[in-house]
Amino acid sequence: MARLQVALDLIDLKAALDIATKVCELSPSVIVEAGTPLIKSVGMKAVKALREACSINEVVADTKTVDAGAIEARLAFEAGANYVTVLALAGDETISEVIDTARELGGQVIVDLINVQQPVAAAKKAAQLGADVVCFHVGIDVQRRRGITVETLLGEIREIKNAGLGIRLATAGGITPQTAEVLARTGVDIVIVGGYITKSQDPLAAARRILKTIEVRE
Repeated sequence: MARLQVALDLIDLKAALDIATKVCELSPSVIVEAGTPLIKSVGMKAVKALREACSINEVVADTKTVDAGAIEARLAFEAGANYVTVLALAGDETISEVIDTARELGGQVIVDLINVQQPVAAAKKAAQLGADVVCFHVGIDVQRRRGITVETLLGEIREIKNAGLGIRLATAGGITPQTAEVLARTGVDIVIVGGYITKSQDPLAAARRILKTIEVRE
């Protein structure tokens, strides 16, 4: 069964915490994410606050690390993150630095495939390096300008799922209940939802709708 990760891509910590505390009450399996804009706005204070607000839920620090892997990973894990993100575009050396730090501190690593031209090859490399999760990700700017979502990558997602690499798959990019259900049935392990929840007039109800659609098995 797929898990829901709520991407708090906000710049107001209070607003992010208000949403986080509500969605965390839905299930201990819900993952909350300190989005990149939130981290850039208030720093690792966002991670610490989410860790305190959602004590039994896992927390992602979406650092999108591209260099100084060990330093950034350590900052996030010591602030209370369970996962950090590193870009596949960063290169093997940086990814390995993040993974080594995660192993030292008991954390996990998500390799983000955003803007990678050959996502299948990058996912396989991430698995070889020891990443825990790879994220097939269509960025916000691409969504807005080209009108596409992560569904565009379903073929690649299926290929990695069927390759038996021993790595979990996450997806992000304009996900709605309808796309979430498709992704869950494809075998995605973590469905990352941002705007559909955070921009809703009722974020809790929106999160419930997503959870209902991903409670399927392959």
